[in-house]
Amino acid sequence: MTDLAAQRHHALDYVELTVLDLADAQRFYADAFGWEFTAYGDAYAGIRSRSGDGEVGGLALGTEVRPGGPLVLLWSADLDGTLAAVQAAGGRVVRGPYGFPGGRRFHFADPSGNELGVWSPV
Repeated sequence: MTDLAAQRHHALDYVELTVLDLADAQRFYADAFGWEFTAYGDAYAGIRSRSGDGEVGGLALGTEVRPGGPLVLLWSADLDGTLAAVQAAGGRVVRGPYGFPGGRRFHFADPSGNELGVWSPV
């Protein structure tokens, strides 16, 4: 994920694509668009920013593609505050908060059922 000084609170920050074959997906996106990746084990690859500074998304190995397409992630300077705001606004937390190698995050469903995520480095 990207440099904290460049982050904007609640801005779109990262798009995660669920894929059924990680190696094939990396090959496809590398061939089709010139994307480069950072490997995080057998089940995840970060999509490197064109500038070479950080990541703009990721490929997550799954058993099925998420209905509705990619998971959009927002960046937060205050994950717990954002969690409270999402719940107060009528969002439903569907996963987390949980830790991951880049910090902490949670997923929520908006009132229409769209799933998004929010992450923070701490």
